[in-house]
Amino acid sequence: MQLKVGFVGGGNMSTAIVQGICKNEIRDSLNIWVSGPHKENLEHWKQYGANVTTSNGEVICNCDIVFIGVKPAMLDNALCNCYLPTKDPKNILFISMLAGVNIQKLKQVLKQLPFNSNVIRIFPNTPMSVGAGSCLYAIDENVTLEQCAVLEKLLAGCGLCEKVSEPLMDSLGILTGCGPAFMYMVIEALADGAVKQGVPRAMALRHSAQMMAGSATMVLQSNKHPGQLKDEVCSPGGCTIAGVTALENGKLRATMINAIEAATLRVKEMSKN
Repeated sequence: MQLKVGFVGGGNMSTAIVQGICKNEIRDSLNIWVSGPHKENLEHWKQYGANVTTSNGEVICNCDIVFIGVKPAMLDNALCNCYLPTKDPKNILFISMLAGVNIQKLKQVLKQLPFNSNVIRIFPNTPMSVGAGSCLYAIDENVTLEQCAVLEKLLAGCGLCEKVSEPLMDSLGILTGCGPAFMYMVIEALADGAVKQGVPRAMALRHSAQMMAGSATMVLQSNKHPGQLKDEVCSPGGCTIAGVTALENGKLRATMINAIEAATLRVKEMSKN
């Protein structure tokens, strides 16, 4: 049986998700649709076999699962002011990736559509495109275990997918969703440090990124606390502890904590609009 999956909004996050989905064996059983205001910006979706349209209503009417990937301020226009051809009533699972828009708000908007709908809220990240992402999801009270299983199977090629309570979506979601940008800055800064010492830039970036990936894998697979892993690298009077001291003097940990807090406060502000 073919599963019809749609994306209202074909931007970077939607693209990352479909790239991850296409790494999954489920891809061959999918019929993918995507909509956006400018068809020329959706041309790259054709390589994933997607049906491309400028009509959000066409996506909604043709799909059983619909990812919502528009800007939060455009939610009402994207869903309720679009042309919806008359069709027999059906159930649609809407999966929202809108930061700061809770399930209650989504359900209020979706009530205006001529369909029965359930809502799953997700907080994805761009590394899902390479199968190394992290995706949180929270559900409304009507979502079934079967629908949760379908979502997890759909995103199995994207990385880690974990169900959480909605109150955790903003704070933990900021860590997973915004964190990659913070880590890219760290990778770049460490590479810059090596370049300053005479290392060619491409080589420095390659090894900085590999070091970051390897360190993350150590945390996930060793079951050791990051502090313990750090201590295992720091020999007494050695070069690593000298570098760690420089990071502490620069307030690296406090800065990272403040970054998560600032981003979380911003998403809470967005939720009030």
